Amino acid sequence: MSRFDSIYMGKDPVFEMYFHEDGNETLSADVISEIKRGIGQMFYIVDREEMTFERPEQVPNIFQQAWPYFLAFLAIENLILWLEEKPTIRINDGITSLSHGIIMECGRLVFRGGENWAYIYIHQHFRVIELPWDSAWTWYLAVIGVDFCYYWVHRACHEVHLLWAQHQVHHSSEEYNLAVGLRQSVLQGWCGFVFYLPLALVIPPAQFLTHQQFNLLYQFWIHTQAISTLGPLEWILNTPKHHRVHHGCNLYCLDKNYGGFLIIWDRIFGTFAEERKGEEIVYGLVYNQPSFNPVFLQVFYNQNVINKWKSMNNWQDKLSAVWKGPSWLPGKPRLGADEDKLDIRSREKYDVRLPVWCNMYLCLHFIVMVIGFQELTIRYMGNWNFSRKPVLPGPWACPTQVIDTDIHPDPHDKSSTLAIRPLWRRRCMYEGKTMLSSFKPGQRC
Repeated sequence: MSRFDSIYMGKDPVFEMYFHEDGNETLSADVISEIKRGIGQMFYIVDREEMTFERPEQVPNIFQQAWPYFLAFLAIENLILWLEEKPTIRINDGITSLSHGIIMECGRLVFRGGENWAYIYIHQHFRVIELPWDSAWTWYLAVIGVDFCYYWVHRACHEVHLLWAQHQVHHSSEEYNLAVGLRQSVLQGWCGFVFYLPLALVIPPAQFLTHQQFNLLYQFWIHTQAISTLGPLEWILNTPKHHRVHHGCNLYCLDKNYGGFLIIWDRIFGTFAEERKGEEIVYGLVYNQPSFNPVFLQVFYNQNVINKWKSMNNWQDKLSAVWKGPSWLPGKPRLGADEDKLDIRSREKYDVRLPVWCNMYLCLHFIVMVIGFQELTIRYMGNWNFSRKPVLPGPWACPTQVIDTDIHPDPHDKSSTLAIRPLWRRRCMYEGKTMLSSFKPGQRC
């Protein structure tokens, strides 16, 4: 039997070193370890060496694989709110928010390739410095650079009317919970990716793709009212306390706290606002749109931009209606005058009451849809485009990730075995099928 055949059949001595009578205990420990690692990723707490990649095609779709954690955190948040006797998630609003998240992920099928191609092309042809891909300096520079660019992406999406027409989706809920963190626009990524392109002159593509995903993951958990404050961390990090202000439509909340991972950019550029004690924050759009139709909410505001364009009398004002702020009026500041803006202090939330059986059906139907979506994304969106897909042996079987068949450790050299094992585990884990005991030699994910 050839060396490759023995590996394919799971009989290689390397694997026999690890899979023996205590395999189940090892499997359980590894699964628990990977769950802890997945939770850490939600808070940007990761192993730098493990999550550093040389090539863009090695970077996993971290955001897509986080959906089980999204749903688990949602359940925990509502349990905490229920125990504290606070309002929990509304089914109609919650399903609408999660539907936006699925729509956004589907949009990535169309847009993400173009965004990444542009970044990679600029880095390959116009970079001004060659940073080592495995350097700690490169890693932390990417952390800061991605967050800095996100601040300006986010700020532009509030201060440019056409971009706000896409971003308003995220602010269209009158609730503030973790589900709102997934209420995203399908078009915003395509409109805002140009703000990241200057990073391509310096930051390697693999590091950019990695940290862009971690930056967005971090922003999920700050959409909650279950956490009041994080003390001294509030000076540096963006937290639920700061982001609640950003989502308010009270006058003092408008156009404030744009930061993603760090809040220092708002403090530096004058867009920071502290949450006011004793003043209730009203969430949603200033001119709220009463609807739970996710497709309608994705596109309706574009008509407002068109109507404002048509209402202007000259070309200068018509163009200003598109690129200046949503509250701009002729003869007024670029972002509008405060005296012309509404100061929302309280209002009744839009709601549609349905029978219990109907709500139960909607929940079950949505759960089935989410499971189906997750399975489809694991099969077709779980990784980048690879040219070779050899089959890994035994419980590591996962041909949708590339492992060069000429990279195999010496079966008699345990040091080389230990060096290669994490690579195999990591590649399979990112496909969403981490070391399941039901895997058989040569089985596909």
